[in-house]
Order: sequence, then C-alpha cells, then structure tokens
Amino acid sequence: MAKSSKDKQKIEELTADLKRVQADFINFKQRADEERLRYTRFGRESAVMALLPLIDNIERALGHTPKELNDHEWANGVRSVAKQAADVLKGLGVEKIGSKGQEFNPDLHEAVHMDESRGKKELVTEELQPGYTMDGEVIRHAMVKVGRK
Repeated sequence: MAKSSKDKQKIEELTADLKRVQADFINFKQRADEERLRYTRFGRESAVMALLPLIDNIERALGHTPKELNDHEWANGVRSVAKQAADVLKGLGVEKIGSKGQEFNPDLHEAVHMDESRGKKELVTEELQPGYTMDGEVIRHAMVKVGRK
C-alpha cells in the first residue's frame, strides 16, 4: 500500500517534533547538571567561608603559644586540630595563598598598608590574614602589608 504525500508529510513533521523534543531534553539535562554543580560549589564555599574565621583563630593561638608550653600535650593537641582542619580543607579543594615575600598580586592579595619604602617591585612584607583558593578560584583574598624593594 502506497503512502500518500499527506502521510509522508505527517511523518516528517512528527520526526522533526521528536528531534526537537530530544534536543530540548538534552539541553535541559545539561542545564540541570550545571545548576546542580553550581549549587554544590556554592554550598561547599559557604561552609568553608563559615569555618575560615575559626581556623584563623586556631592559627593565631598557635602563633602565640608560650615557649614553656611549646611541647605541652595541650599545645600538641591544638596543632593536631589545626593540621586536621588543613587536611579537610585540602580535601575540599581549598588551598592557602602564598603571600609573605611574594610579589603583590591584586588578584590574590588585598593590601591594607603600604610601606613608604622606595623600589620598583611591590612585595608582600607581612600577611595579616591568609587568603584561600578553592578549585583554583580565590574565595578570600590574603590581607597583606606591602613594601617596595
């Protein structure tokens, strides 16, 4: 039985509709996957940002450990907690930004003080608060003092 031109036209229309629906579904799936990844990253970043002040305070406390307590069990325990926190951050793709002695980079550093020294190179002379990247993107700039050398 021969197909009429109307039947062929209807088949072509339905085939075109099916291809459009398939393409729309593929595009929807890709957008949904991208959105899921964006929300996952946002959640990880929010959690890390909430923990950074705690980690900063632990590191500050360790930096002010009295010499007579340097080998004390308590101080060693706090060092262990700080190392564990650093390991957890690393597992989440978070890394500290190297600052002291590095050339000043406004993409990584936030200068809060500029020494009056003369020179051509702007170098970080002191890190006041560490900066961090997550998966290679800055999530918190390092707060630094800058001098010229």
